[in-house]
Amino acid sequence: MIAFTYSGQGSQQPGMGAPWVDHPAWELVDEASQAAERDIAHLLLHADANELRETRNAQLATFVTSMVILDAVTRLGIDAAGHAGHSLGEYSALTASGALDFVDSVRLVVERGEAMQVAAQEPVGTMAAILGLDDESVTQACSTIEGEVWVANFNAPGQVVIAGAPDAVTAAGEEAKIRGAKRVTALEVSGAFHTPFMAPARDRLTAAIDNAEIRSPQGVVVANVDATAHENPATWQVLMSAQLCSPVRWHQSLHTLADAGFTTFVELGPGNVLTGLVKRTLKGVARLSVNSPSHLDALLETFASAASAEGRSRTAGVEGEHLFATDRMVVSPATGVFTPVDGLDVGQPVTAGTLLGHIGITEVRSPFTGEFMGWLAVKSERVTASKPIAWLRTE
Repeated sequence: MIAFTYSGQGSQQPGMGAPWVDHPAWELVDEASQAAERDIAHLLLHADANELRETRNAQLATFVTSMVILDAVTRLGIDAAGHAGHSLGEYSALTASGALDFVDSVRLVVERGEAMQVAAQEPVGTMAAILGLDDESVTQACSTIEGEVWVANFNAPGQVVIAGAPDAVTAAGEEAKIRGAKRVTALEVSGAFHTPFMAPARDRLTAAIDNAEIRSPQGVVVANVDATAHENPATWQVLMSAQLCSPVRWHQSLHTLADAGFTTFVELGPGNVLTGLVKRTLKGVARLSVNSPSHLDALLETFASAASAEGRSRTAGVEGEHLFATDRMVVSPATGVFTPVDGLDVGQPVTAGTLLGHIGITEVRSPFTGEFMGWLAVKSERVTASKPIAWLRTE
């Protein structure tokens, strides 16, 4: 089974949108710019490293890039039954699973970035990576320091990030070295993220989350806060708020997905940091990164090789199912909210021209004759033109 992972802040880089300008998925940039009331194309194409380093810019640019890449991947007919995102990437995971509408997500990411940038100004905080020391030892090193310092990210075995007041972070790093850490590396960040220093941002973001519509995700989505998959929208509402002041339990989240049977991890976003963390954390799983259109071919080749070896593809759009060479995707003819027809069950025959649903007021009719295998979009999901929404198996 396939799990998509989504990059967090720090993966951004100048010009990261340039490879995607001519891809049909780029239309999401215009839609996101309207929702955010900001020029996101500028951030993805022309912003320099200093401009992108600002939290308000880094988060919005990284989120939209991940969504462009997700859209490009789904246009190939490849979907995932599992999702997890690192920090900011959790918003990408929730959007990809249908729990959040794309426009709502853009607005939440704007609010999150603005709130965190303001919160980072006072008190001043910083972060550092502790390498070569186990989670418990790093936690103990922080607890021995009188100042304000906490674990912020459990990224991988032997890779833990701490955050807090600059002097306390330095002291905790020295304590970690005494306890056996191989290296302590200061991070170029603007604040102590995922610590109590972000409480003002959490309070501001909570108000925005309360006004957003959150649905039950389709498939497995694992939360940063407790490394557990959740379905209840009310639970996700609480977790999204709590995330800002809680450590990211990333390697625990990867184990949760692996324990659930996921064997292929594909990172969607501007970087490949998460792919490296999968390598450090899980053994015997496939791992790929998609951050340019050239990687789409590599992705297809990987799944084609798996299909050749097993006689079937592992690119499951629905958990427990497989995508065969005779499968066809019905794609959206427009951008808008998807409303499927009632009473269409798996296995039911569909003829060319059969009404499958509506995108707003636009009819969606099947161009194929075949057997209905399932929906690839959920009811009330906002979809873009050419996004796969239904799955048929032809004779």
